[in-house]
Order: sequence, then C-alpha cells, then structure tokens
Amino acid sequence: MVELIVFVVGAVVALGGAVAVVVARNPVYSALGLLATLFSLGVFYVVHLAHMVAAVQIIVYAGAVMTLFLFVIMMIGVDRSEDTSETIPRHRIYLAVLAVGLLAVAGAAATGGRFSWVPAAVEGAETPNGTVQALAERLFTDWVLAFEVTALLLTIAAAGAIALAYFRREPVTEGDDR
Repeated sequence: MVELIVFVVGAVVALGGAVAVVVARNPVYSALGLLATLFSLGVFYVVHLAHMVAAVQIIVYAGAVMTLFLFVIMMIGVDRSEDTSETIPRHRIYLAVLAVGLLAVAGAAATGGRFSWVPAAVEGAETPNGTVQALAERLFTDWVLAFEVTALLLTIAAAGAIALAYFRREPVTEGDDR
C-alpha cells in the first residue's frame, strides 16, 4: 500500500513538472518544472532500491545540471520585470501547514519502526544490488584499478582543458607573414 501511495505522489509530481516544462512562459518556471520531474525520478529509483542511481540522479541531474540550466537562463536574461505581489491569499500559511503535515508523516514513519515494505530494512535480508554499499564493495575490490585509472585520466583531461583555455596566441597584425 505504501508503494502505491509513493508511486502515485511521485507520478503526479513528475507529470506536473513535465507539463510545467512545456506550458510555462517563463524559462525559470520551466526549469523548476524540470527540477520537480528529476526529483520525482530520484524517488522512483529509491522505491526500486537503486539508491546509487537515485543519489546520482539527485546530485548530478537535479543539482549540477539544473544549476547550469538556471545559470544559462539568468545569463541570457529575462528582460521583463516580474510581478512580486502575492497572488494566492494566505499561501504562506498553506505552505506551513503542508510542511508541518509532511514532517508529522515522516516522523510517524521513522518512529513507528515498521519498515517491512522496504526489503533492505528487514533483518537478515541480503544487500540489494542497487545500494551504495553493494556498488562500493564491487568498485573498491574488483574494480579498484580501473577506478583509479579513470580518476587519473579525468584529472589529466581537466588539467589539459585548463592549460588550453589559458593558452594565448600573439595577435596577428596586417602585413605579418606568419
């Protein structure tokens, strides 16, 4: 039953964010709709016990990529001023009630201690394949050399990109035969 509720809430958020991406006239609102969709995808990954993929989804896509999108949108500039007046009366009160309700539900779930619907929380259960622990165990035992070589190559590539970015040619003047 809990999985169904989490799925329905996540699906509503994902679809609402997707609609906001397409319908919003303001590019910032469109980017925030995409952010909501990416977060709900992270929730879906957690439900399917792919915790590492969920962490990457939230950190890389919802964090870094969305920061880049918003930075580009702000660099391009939104040339019209925004109306900052409150259009929904008492929306701060509604938001506070919603936040307190969500905290109460999360607190009840955490203190209840009945997580039988989460296979990783049941005693004696094997570590699922998608968890950070299972991935790190394989990564730092069987694949440690490949992991370190990849880190070294990425560091060299970053240093090379910085060196190429700072390389400056002398300006060519007219009449110069170079």
